[in-house]
Amino acid sequence: MNHFANIAKMVTASLPNWQAAHAEGLTGIRTVPGEGNSLTAADGHRFINMCSCSYLGLNLHPAITAGAIQALEQEGMISTSVSRARIAPRLLDETEALLREVFRCDTLVAPSCFIASASVLPLLASGQFTDGAKPLMIFDGRCHFSMQIQKACCADETEVVTSPHNDCAFIERACQTHARVAYICDGAYSMGDNAPLAELTRLQQRYGLFLFIDDSHSLSVSGPRGCGLARAHFEQLNDRTIIVASLAKAFGATGGLIMLSSRRQREMIVYCGGPLGWSQMVSTAGLGAIRAAAKIHLGDELPRLQQRLRDVMRCLDDAVPSANAGNGLPIRVFDLASISDALSASRHLYLKGFYCSAVFFPIVARDRPGIRVMGRANMTRQDIDRFCAAIRTIVGGT
Repeated sequence: MNHFANIAKMVTASLPNWQAAHAEGLTGIRTVPGEGNSLTAADGHRFINMCSCSYLGLNLHPAITAGAIQALEQEGMISTSVSRARIAPRLLDETEALLREVFRCDTLVAPSCFIASASVLPLLASGQFTDGAKPLMIFDGRCHFSMQIQKACCADETEVVTSPHNDCAFIERACQTHARVAYICDGAYSMGDNAPLAELTRLQQRYGLFLFIDDSHSLSVSGPRGCGLARAHFEQLNDRTIIVASLAKAFGATGGLIMLSSRRQREMIVYCGGPLGWSQMVSTAGLGAIRAAAKIHLGDELPRLQQRLRDVMRCLDDAVPSANAGNGLPIRVFDLASISDALSASRHLYLKGFYCSAVFFPIVARDRPGIRVMGRANMTRQDIDRFCAAIRTIVGGT
């Protein structure tokens, strides 16, 4: 018991923090339609959502909304309510073909990024992508919960260990003592840093290391056509690399994405990938939104939005430096002395018109409470100046 998680302990340690956040009015906020890039709470308070992962503002793009409506009207149904392996609208193939053009590799869509990971990781543990030999599976200590929760399932197939965060020496030692090794990590982490992709590629070339990367937080934000940090690192995606990502963050739509390199991998995941083969698939409206978002990624608008986001983050970094300043990603975290300080800071910013999430265990380590800021490309210069002035009063520009 409790070899890979301790849910009861997590609840005991974290629930009081969430309850305190609720008492401050920082959870359970409900909104009504707003104007422009702001939201309006049910009590009439207007604010900019700076804990949203829609870093480019594409969740508000009218073409994506129109794409969802058009697909729904075209198909006349929400879903086929059957496995995609058996029956699916032609719209599914059309959407995945556009995604192949965006990401220059084979693609599969899933109802969520979690389902994408849950469909691939047990197969990886069973040796299906490593020539039939079950690999030692190394989960990075900070990889997302959607992957961490698969540890027990994977451990039923093969040996599973956890490495210190971004510790390539740990991985290399494992490669030297095991015939097959798979490393599971994020490309860009939700707290603002990223994987050492150059070193991981070296280990892959030298030892055949298999890389499973969730690159949700850099998709659309970086790389040609918004391919993300991980995909941009490979000229061609090889059969020792699978990338998953959320299409519900900066991409501006919904669902999850699997990037892979071979027809055999695709067949294995579609037919034997568990959740991907169940009767729930991406809805018709979701497919229409993904298709519309993919067209934006293939056009001239995306590079302008990426540049606008870089400008926003540069203004923020100049005003309030942080550990991840200038790293090309849209997430900044500011450490504070206590959970009560983090909650107070989040409340202060909300009243100033900006919702930034207070982060505490289990989102971060118990001794690292703080404020997390998600940049947005659709902020005006006035928005940026007001936000920088507000957050400077909390972190003092240091």
